[in-house]
Amino acid sequence: MNRFRMGGQRRLTQHSAAFAALLFMLLSLSGCMYPKDQFMQNQVAPKEAVRNVQAAIDQYKAETGMLPIKNSTAETPKYEKFYVDFAKLGRTGYLTDIPSSAFENGGSYSFLVLDEETKPRVKLLDILAFQRINDIQSWVTAYIQTNSELPKGEQMYPGFYQIDYKSMNKTVPAIRSVFSGQTIQALVDDNGVVYSDYGIDIMQFVQKSGKTDFDAAFDLRTLLVDGTDFVPVKSPAYRLVNNEPQAVRP
Repeated sequence: MNRFRMGGQRRLTQHSAAFAALLFMLLSLSGCMYPKDQFMQNQVAPKEAVRNVQAAIDQYKAETGMLPIKNSTAETPKYEKFYVDFAKLGRTGYLTDIPSSAFENGGSYSFLVLDEETKPRVKLLDILAFQRINDIQSWVTAYIQTNSELPKGEQMYPGFYQIDYKSMNKTVPAIRSVFSGQTIQALVDDNGVVYSDYGIDIMQFVQKSGKTDFDAAFDLRTLLVDGTDFVPVKSPAYRLVNNEPQAVRP
């Protein structure tokens, strides 16, 4: 019982009430189905915003030697670590308006900076998927506390399982992949931590790359990040094992 509770709590990010309230509002306004044309339309506006924010950050760094990012802790996952500080960009005149697609302006994405010590890159985190995983995590944690066991189904990767929503009296939530527009599943590991499973998306990107000789330690999520404007949301790392993506703890 304690092993599950402590393992899950150490790994979870705490969120403010205001953040959760706005995310709930966004989720209530979003549908569960994402037709292909709507998916493509949703991709267009953020792309322009990413270019504009990237230009502002590049100029800010060139002139100040610093990055306009919010502080984080060493324990923060790499794809949630450095959020763009729009207030700082606005105060210093590097960005006139916050993008409409940004969470800070009522949009559906958080803007992040990756590779902050080398060549900073602006990427997007889908906060709707982020909140769905947080919701599932709260269900799983409550179930473990009550039943002292995982609500797990079939093992999908070593140590990662499908989630038994029926045992929790919950409906399977729809989680949309920003990489394909398709619905993906959530997984739970042996410690009760919930993740998004991007295995199918990653397999498509591996095939598109034409490579089969990735280093054993190479995190295949890099293909998703390098090939798009987005980051995977609360996902495990992936290695190529027997020519297929295999989830491992990040």
